[in-house]
Amino acid sequence: MTIDLYSDTQTRPTPGMREAMARAVVGDEQSDSDPTTRALCDRVAALLGKEDGVFMPSGTMCNLVSILVQTRPGDEIIVDDQSHIYNTEAAGSAAIGGVSVAALRTPAGIYSPEQFEAAIRTPARTAPRSALVSVEQTTSFSGGSVWELADMRRIRDIAQARGLKAHIDGARLLNAVVATGIPAAEYADGFDSVWLDLSKGLGCPVGAVLCGSKDFVVEAWRWKYRLGGAMRQSGVIAAAGLYALDHHIDQLAADNANLRLLHEAVRDLPGLAFDATAGQSNILCFSVEGLGVTAAAFAAACLAEDVRVRAIGAYQIRATTHLDVDRAGVERAAAVIRAAATRFAERG
Repeated sequence: MTIDLYSDTQTRPTPGMREAMARAVVGDEQSDSDPTTRALCDRVAALLGKEDGVFMPSGTMCNLVSILVQTRPGDEIIVDDQSHIYNTEAAGSAAIGGVSVAALRTPAGIYSPEQFEAAIRTPARTAPRSALVSVEQTTSFSGGSVWELADMRRIRDIAQARGLKAHIDGARLLNAVVATGIPAAEYADGFDSVWLDLSKGLGCPVGAVLCGSKDFVVEAWRWKYRLGGAMRQSGVIAAAGLYALDHHIDQLAADNANLRLLHEAVRDLPGLAFDATAGQSNILCFSVEGLGVTAAAFAAACLAEDVRVRAIGAYQIRATTHLDVDRAGVERAAAVIRAAATRFAERG
């Protein structure tokens, strides 16, 4: 059986989750009469310290809707240069929202408050208006780095003082929570919009919940209709989210621990290069350029031994732990990565 570290999106619903989905009480989401979906939105909103929430099919849609609600065409949003918004959402903010993106260069997906403030444009008739800043907690393509709460709050405060909205891409926010012990509501405090993904480490087949003020959620619903509409008896999939919040949060700590195990097993290998923040959550990124091999070739060598990792760009490898890979699987993956790196190094 292949040990799949390609992404935590590869998780499959557990038997208990499938049973909860089968037993879900449902209604019509459009009229806000699906009790299971309403319960999920209320629960995530409370978890994040926000007034209300709206169930979305994906985190990508949460990001897009947040941008559409809080900007106007011709505005500019500020993100990091390795962010999901900038790299992996088909330029939806530009194609649909008509906004440009200022991508801040970062070593591990985390920019400083000073970088952010310097990127805010001075108002001018000939320049786009800086309208929104996004923080990705944890980072995705830059190795699962965990933002410091103090830096997030400084960025939030600068945004408020300069008239920008502040957004959190919370795809793996709970991985940061279990890594630091800081509650999700502490991270989200004062941010205008934030969402929680259900289909990554929490193991649901689909879905995310976008939260903010009641007025924000009214406008988010408006954009949800424009982008595709309500999901009718969505309680069937919302039930998976409620089950995950009850049963899978502790698993995130195990995922983080398994990632640290993997990192410790491979970090001394000659030819591999890691960021200083490597090993903080459930994602590990490293460069294989020092081995004189491409990421695609390295990933193929691992897959030949039934370990699947992700090649990103020319030389970057990403491995992600999740509830479908146990400690034994991680140990096996580490052995395969070590063996592949050793072979490539010997070919020199």
